[in-house]
Amino acid sequence: MSKKVILVVEDEPLLRMLAVDLVEAAGFEAIEAANAAEAITILDSRSDIHIVFTDIDMAPGIDGITLARHVRDRWPPVHIIVTSGHQVPQPGFLPDDARFFPKPYRENELIEAFAAMSAAVRS
Repeated sequence: MSKKVILVVEDEPLLRMLAVDLVEAAGFEAIEAANAAEAITILDSRSDIHIVFTDIDMAPGIDGITLARHVRDRWPPVHIIVTSGHQVPQPGFLPDDARFFPKPYRENELIEAFAAMSAAVRS
């Protein structure tokens, strides 16, 4: 059985590396994107991504909330986890069923969310 794929979108290289390590240690395959535009390109080219795990604050260009909305509109089956150390999204800003984790996030809670989302079947 192949591993579920999580797209990690983070503009800070060290934080992206730590998130990728967490994803892989939890038993998932990690794909990296340094910004939202790169994430969209990857999503356009791959049909095996189950979860997008994105930071809100990314420069330049599209932020993580806008990316989350775009993912929900174009790839409805993909689950979304959003994180930030600087802001908390207002109610209604994130797409339905997207999850938010403030930084620093608790790794065990994030891993539980990955597992629950990867087990859920979306149509």
